[in-house]
Amino acid sequence: MEVLSQLKARMHDIDALHAACALMDWDQQTYMPRGGAEARGEQTGILARMAHEMLVANETADILGGINGGLDPESDDAALVRVVKRQYDLATKIPSSLVEEKTKLSVIAHEKWVEARQKNDFAGFQSTLERMFEIARQEAEYLGYTDHIYDALLDQYEEGATAADCRAMFDALKPQVDLVHEIQKAPTIDDSKLYGTWDHSKQGAFTEMLVKEIGFDMERGRQDTAPHPFCTNFSVNDVRLTTRYKDYIGSAIFGSLHEAGHGMYEQGSPARWDRSPLAGGVSLGIHESQSRLWENIVGRSKPFWNRFLPKLQATFPDLSGISVDDWYRMINRVQPSFIRVEADELTYNMHIMVRFEVECDILEGTLSVKDLPEVWNDKYERYLGIRPSTDSEGCLQDVHWSVGSIGYFPTYSMGNLLSYQIWNCLRRDLGDTDKLIESGDFESILGWLKLQIYSKGKKYRPKDLVERVTGKPMGAEDYVDGLSAKYRDIYGLS
Repeated sequence: MEVLSQLKARMHDIDALHAACALMDWDQQTYMPRGGAEARGEQTGILARMAHEMLVANETADILGGINGGLDPESDDAALVRVVKRQYDLATKIPSSLVEEKTKLSVIAHEKWVEARQKNDFAGFQSTLERMFEIARQEAEYLGYTDHIYDALLDQYEEGATAADCRAMFDALKPQVDLVHEIQKAPTIDDSKLYGTWDHSKQGAFTEMLVKEIGFDMERGRQDTAPHPFCTNFSVNDVRLTTRYKDYIGSAIFGSLHEAGHGMYEQGSPARWDRSPLAGGVSLGIHESQSRLWENIVGRSKPFWNRFLPKLQATFPDLSGISVDDWYRMINRVQPSFIRVEADELTYNMHIMVRFEVECDILEGTLSVKDLPEVWNDKYERYLGIRPSTDSEGCLQDVHWSVGSIGYFPTYSMGNLLSYQIWNCLRRDLGDTDKLIESGDFESILGWLKLQIYSKGKKYRPKDLVERVTGKPMGAEDYVDGLSAKYRDIYGLS
């Protein structure tokens, strides 16, 4: 069908513009000199506007209008048309001028955020953040919503999800709060040996070894450093990971495993879909399920460290003498903390609850950005029992608001739930996963995930894919039960 060829060619061209923006963003966060922010903002803003204008142009509408059925509903072509129509419908609601302004602002805002976090200077970032939330409100109004302004923003990241879904999800996670309280009464786990000065080049070599071992293809990817770890890609054959080095030895290790989970999802897309709308992860919640699965379920397991702790100790002799049992308990220590990306599994979702509530309040107009630091600190004290002493460890800790990712954070908790729900199905099919991990047979695990999830790209809607893989909608039961069993065992609770 000629019209389908025209659609594929047009989306291929649009993808090239998006890839150029993504490459510039990767460069900005890894190598670009600080002085380049203004010019980079202009460049990416223009490219984003061009991509948006090309998508919403009459030519795209004419091509889509020329596809008058006749496609097998289960075919790749039918899925492609559905995905492009959704992209087109969303894009036509937002003016190109707003797309350009947001893209330009995100570049400048990122550099202001980096400086503000370094200097603990929220006031210096406040006006920029205010404008970013104003843009988010404008986007939501253009997109439209029925129940809550948050719905329009969240739907862009997790198709069909709503603020009401998020509230129900967090309600289902309440048993975690009780478990945290039980653990706080148990003897603490001393993980002080995991803190120190660790050679960055050795950390880099060790983490690269780990991600290659679990299946990340370094012939089609690489790892660098960034202020906030992330994964991006410009093709299924060009996937970039980043990590960061801190005084906690686990920071780079688990950051790299986390981003490799994202990266392997992208590398697992079929080559025939490369640079098409069907390639890559179908939603941020499912994407996050893979990063959390590899980071926490695999990477924080005892079988994993039965295999890799001797290699880590050979790299860093200061860790010698720590048994696998003690190491396992140390890296799974439950301790309320200020920084989300450093949080343990049990308290992690509380960080997301704070973000969700704050975003809703600002978007609703019941909270002013100028009052954000105080409200943020109050919520941390209420939910986690700790109060940030600086804005750098408080509301300035994450990069996402600076780049305009508002309405995004609940997908992190969705990913947590789905990681266990998917893992239980994998374990049912593969059997003794502990044996696979300890023997280094990550190929079997990765192969199952490729077959069930990665190879599907965006062919199915997120909720449909979850039901196809697990046989049921996303729920908290597998996650809550899995964490309860794991941490009751670690802390010797009945």
